[in-house]
Amino acid sequence: MVKIARWNHDGGTREGFVDDGNCFALPAGCTVSTLLAAGLEETLAIAAETLRSVRPVSLQDVQLLAPLAPSTIRDFVAFEEHVEGVRKSIDGVAGVVAEWYEAPTFYFTNPHTVTGTGEVIGIPAGCDDLDFETEVAAVVGHVPGSDGRNLTAAEAHRHIFGYTILNDWSARDLQRREMKVSLGPCKGKDFANTLGPWIVTADEFEHLHDREGFLPISMAVEVNGEPIGQDLLSNMGWPFAELVAYASQDSVVRPGDVLGSGTCGSGCLAELWGRNGSKTPPPLKTGDIVRMTVEGIGTIENTVGERREAVTRVAARNRPRNRSVFEGESAMSA
Repeated sequence: MVKIARWNHDGGTREGFVDDGNCFALPAGCTVSTLLAAGLEETLAIAAETLRSVRPVSLQDVQLLAPLAPSTIRDFVAFEEHVEGVRKSIDGVAGVVAEWYEAPTFYFTNPHTVTGTGEVIGIPAGCDDLDFETEVAAVVGHVPGSDGRNLTAAEAHRHIFGYTILNDWSARDLQRREMKVSLGPCKGKDFANTLGPWIVTADEFEHLHDREGFLPISMAVEVNGEPIGQDLLSNMGWPFAELVAYASQDSVVRPGDVLGSGTCGSGCLAELWGRNGSKTPPPLKTGDIVRMTVEGIGTIENTVGERREAVTRVAARNRPRNRSVFEGESAMSA
């Protein structure tokens, strides 16, 4: 199994491969981005040579980082069960809107606030309803002869370089306000995403795909050691290849792009709040430990930190709706 990671050790950051409890660093100047740009086939050859020739460092002696610095992060909402529960929690309405079934839906989130396993995730200012979201993400790599535009599902499948775990942290009370404006989420989401613990290359999953391209691997999450939810990745409404293909339509996917599956069924608190009719289990609080495990990939774990005490909301000005500049107010006449 080829695992690609980034880590801190002995005062520096290294990038490379993890195998049998050890880390094998790439040579200076070669990074995870280099591997993604090279493509899967060449990366597998580089991995074989690196594992053969490089002196390893024990995984126990390093601090894992997010396995890549994403170019972009598109996060889909591909699990019907999740949509159903969260809609009840956010909007108080049962069922799934008809538009969800018509095509995949995603939003862009912040690639600059990506964190790794083991990091402390602070509660953003103004948030009382901190939540997690249990997801798998596909990482895009280079395919020779393809520019990543208007891909078919078969072509898009070849662009999937590997898979990692994604925790799309969510400030539900901030998100609830934003979604009423029919735009977003924005500040309810962009304070943190966790990726990790590494990227497992796509070839490791080829034998697991069913006839339609879905991956029946288990996803689970627990808080403070207590199980919260479990689902199969194959319960997505679309296989990953179709999500990547959809993202590329009249657009482009490039090496280093990350595409999240969206939250699995029972993979977050808000969904359970909608189904239970109350905030049960309760929102995350300082000191809580969130642990996500995905079959064939691994585990990420983060501790919730302190809440930043600040007021960040700024009310709109009550301005007149003028259609022309009043006399004496024109900057041109000043």
